[in-house]
Amino acid sequence: MTHPIATRRTLLGGAAALAAFGRAQAAAPPALPKEPVTLNVIDVAGQLQLTQRAMEDFAKANPKLVAKIGFSQAPAPELPGKLKAQQAAGRVDIDLVLTGTDAMSAGIDQGLWVPMVNDYATALPDLNAIYQPGALKMQGLAQGQAVCVVYCPAGPLLEYMPDAVKTPPKTAQELLDWTRAHPKRFVYARPANSGPGRTFLQGLPYLLGDADPKDPKDGWAKTWEYLVELGKNIEYYPTGTGATMKELGEGSRDMIVTMTGWDINPRILGVVPKEAEVAVLQGFHWVTDAQYMAVPKGVSQEKLAVLLQLISYVLSKPAQATTWDKGYFYPGPAVKDVPLSMAPQESQDAIKEFNRPFYDKLIAEVPSETPLPADKLVYAFQRWDQQVGARVGK
Repeated sequence: MTHPIATRRTLLGGAAALAAFGRAQAAAPPALPKEPVTLNVIDVAGQLQLTQRAMEDFAKANPKLVAKIGFSQAPAPELPGKLKAQQAAGRVDIDLVLTGTDAMSAGIDQGLWVPMVNDYATALPDLNAIYQPGALKMQGLAQGQAVCVVYCPAGPLLEYMPDAVKTPPKTAQELLDWTRAHPKRFVYARPANSGPGRTFLQGLPYLLGDADPKDPKDGWAKTWEYLVELGKNIEYYPTGTGATMKELGEGSRDMIVTMTGWDINPRILGVVPKEAEVAVLQGFHWVTDAQYMAVPKGVSQEKLAVLLQLISYVLSKPAQATTWDKGYFYPGPAVKDVPLSMAPQESQDAIKEFNRPFYDKLIAEVPSETPLPADKLVYAFQRWDQQVGARVGK
C-alpha cells in the first residue's frame, strides 16, 4: 500500500508539472474591450465580505475596462440550475461567480465553467509560485475551472456557551450522548449551503475512524449511521450558517458546529457573545476550505479578458491583505507571505482582540485534509439531503 503522504506528494508534484505544462500550452488571452464593460457578479458563498473591496479597487483603477460592477447574492444550491437554464437559452447574464467548494463542484460536475486556468494560464499569475501550500491543494480541486482566492484551515469545530455547556464533549460519542440528554439544543446547517456544515460532514469520517474518509459511498458506514442518530435530537437544519449563529447568540441553542472564521467574525460583529467557547473532538483533522472565482461558459470574450485581469489583481498581495477582513475566513489570504501586519488597521485590531491563540497551534500541529473532489462531494450532499436532512427529528 502506498503511504498516504507519499501519495499526496506525488499528486502535488504531478499537479505542479501539469500546471507548468498548462502555462506553456495555454491560449493567448482574449482581446480587451474598446469600451468599458459592466460586470455582473453573483456571490453564493458570503465572499463579498472578503473580496468586494478588492474588486471595487480594481474598477476604480481601470475605468477604461470597467464601467460598473453589479453585485448580487443567492443560495449556492440554486445557482447551477439557474446557470444551466441561461446557457441553454444562450443568454448568460452572470459574468463572475464567487463560490465555495459546493457550487463550484456542482458546476464542474455539470460542465458550467470556463476552464480558465487550463485555457488562459498565461493571463493569470503562476499559481504554483504564489499560493501557500494549503491553498495550492485547494486549487487542485478546481480542476482548472476556477481560481482559489481565499483559504482557511476551517473545521469542524464545536462552539458553545460555557454557562449552558459546563463540560463540552471530547469525542463524537460524547457529542451524541450530549444531544440525547439535551434534545433540540444542538444544531448545524445543511452541508450543501454551509461551510461549517460541509466540514462537519467531511470531518466525521476521521473522528469516527471510518473505512475510507475519501469515499462517501462505500467508506462512510459509521458516518451515515452517526448522522442519522444525531438527527433524532436535532429540531431542524437551517439552510445557512448565519441562522445557527443567530440562534446560539439568542440562546435558543447551546452548541453548534463552526469553523475558524465563523467563530471569530460573528463575535466581532456581536451576533454571538464574546464569551462563547470552542472545542475540538478527539481524532480531529482539519477539513480545509477555500473560496473561488469562476466564470460561466457563455460570457463574452471581451468580458472574459477583463475578468482575467480582475482575478489577477485579487491575487496580488495588496488585495489579498484585505481578505483578513474581520476574521470571516480566518486567516483569509490564499497567497503566501501576506501577514496580518499587511491588513488594514481595523482588521488587525479586531482579529487581535477576538482571535483564539490556540488556533495557530492547532493549524501547525493537526493534520489537514482537502475536501472531497467534485463528484464525491455532490454525492455526499445528495445522500445527506435524502438520508439525513429529510429525516430530521426521526
